[in-house]
Amino acid sequence: MSADIKANANTFMSSLRHCQNDCSSKIYEREIQIQVVHGVNIPFQSISKPVFMCEKASLQCQTDGPIKDSESDEQTQPLEELWPQGLTIMKARQLLSLFVISQNPAIFQEVKPAPHPLWVRCDMADSERTIWLGAETICSGSKVTAVKLYTISCKGPLTGKCSFVRLDELKQQHYQRHHPSVMVTKGFATYNLFGSTVVENTVIESQSSVTVDFRWNNVESILQTPPLSSTATLNIKVASGDMRSPMYQLYKELEFVQVLADGLRTGVTEWVEPLEVTAPVELTKTLIEDLQDKTRNMQNKAVNTSEAQKLKSDSSVESSMINTLLTERGDLDFVEQLWVKMRRSVTSYQDIVDCLQLVIKALKYGEVKPWIHRDSSSSLSKLVLQSYCAQLEPVSLTGLIPVRMLLEMGLDKMRKDYINFLISNLPPFLNYYLNTEVDLQEQVVRTRKLHHLLEMVVTCNTFLGLAYEHLFVLTQSCLQYYEVNPYNEDHNFKLQIRPAVISSFFQRENLFTWGVEVASGQGSREVRTCWQLSDRSPVEHPGSDMTDFTLEMTVNGDCEEPAYFVTAASCSLLSFA
Repeated sequence: MSADIKANANTFMSSLRHCQNDCSSKIYEREIQIQVVHGVNIPFQSISKPVFMCEKASLQCQTDGPIKDSESDEQTQPLEELWPQGLTIMKARQLLSLFVISQNPAIFQEVKPAPHPLWVRCDMADSERTIWLGAETICSGSKVTAVKLYTISCKGPLTGKCSFVRLDELKQQHYQRHHPSVMVTKGFATYNLFGSTVVENTVIESQSSVTVDFRWNNVESILQTPPLSSTATLNIKVASGDMRSPMYQLYKELEFVQVLADGLRTGVTEWVEPLEVTAPVELTKTLIEDLQDKTRNMQNKAVNTSEAQKLKSDSSVESSMINTLLTERGDLDFVEQLWVKMRRSVTSYQDIVDCLQLVIKALKYGEVKPWIHRDSSSSLSKLVLQSYCAQLEPVSLTGLIPVRMLLEMGLDKMRKDYINFLISNLPPFLNYYLNTEVDLQEQVVRTRKLHHLLEMVVTCNTFLGLAYEHLFVLTQSCLQYYEVNPYNEDHNFKLQIRPAVISSFFQRENLFTWGVEVASGQGSREVRTCWQLSDRSPVEHPGSDMTDFTLEMTVNGDCEEPAYFVTAASCSLLSFA
């Protein structure tokens, strides 16, 4: 081997180790950017550790000095330059060759720690449309014994009924490359169960989605329907506020709670359009007068209370878990009823003050003796309790106090709404969501978490028909997640499920991804040959025709022929022993 090649390999490895030690990026040979990345998205690879990534350096990185304003005005950077740019296949192979040479103990005897795996982004200009080349060292103790080389390519979007590779052809490719004594096949597929829909050739976007991932062994054919023996996992991501959700009205109520909380925090309240045409003061007067009429008839009051208790006690575990949130609670106390009327009608700070003044005056002079829930914690609820003993503390409805009182009323009511849904199975860690000792802003956040949790559960029940046993597990996992994590509508909640439970959905719903891998070898020396069909491009760097299409849509916008991407991956093992 020539001294120049050894010198180049040593220089390239020095650049890699510089990035690894300093956790920084470096420009190599003026046009190649090397950086250490975490969690890079590469098809067929589950990468959890840091890797080196090489790609074409952007124009800004290649420029030695700052660009003057006059130059930037004359030359507008092309849009594609903002995307990650790949290297030519020849340059990518050269980098992998230098990496392999630098790890060969027969050439470089000095023992050094194994470097991170190397992945080179390619420009897809070759006939195979290569998107990634990769290399990973295999060690025995501290000694490098082999390097595993990867090649990943992607073609598409393709339309029409093109012939796919046959499973026996894929096995033959793997056998010719590795000559194993035993090969195993593993299948994987992802289906869309709920999310964006297509109506009259128009995609109606939805921020919510429920997909299911299947994994199974012993694949029988390409595009095989996942067998009922598969391992199935639901991926649930729900954005609150979907108008299709049965919880939409509760979401609007939560929105008003958030408006009040934002007003307390910023001092400015952006009032929403009222849902009632009647003035809030008139609604409050009517509520007080109705309560006075009921007070005159104690018998009716007792009957109503008894019926409300009976409704609560007669519900079964499963029906309460599934149905109670879809109808308004029948046991709203006086403060909760007042909240319902005020949140639908108030449009100003003065509206809140006027309504609260009416109620406090009626309590002070004993005009009403309303009932409230024993565990109510709002300031107005405490005043109601004091009115029972005619010991009402003076209240100054000035500053932010009225807004704070109304927000407390709303939080109190909404917590009971959500807990009403969970009442049949109250876990001990639910105390986190019921804690009223934390400040009001944190109480709002925890109430939003409860709402988001129930949005997911109700979505799975309403649109997928999941049974109580699955909803219970989902509820428990969501409650535990949100006790230690911030509010996040982009988080994918996972739920293991039997394929038979959702077979009627995935056998007729949209296929996102279908793939198969042929594998042989054990542990770090396992090698695989993979093939995948998907409805979207698996790469983020641009190619001449890599625009995304869903499987239902074609280039012309009609639904007769599907469009798809075919991704293939192979690896080989280069041993030094």
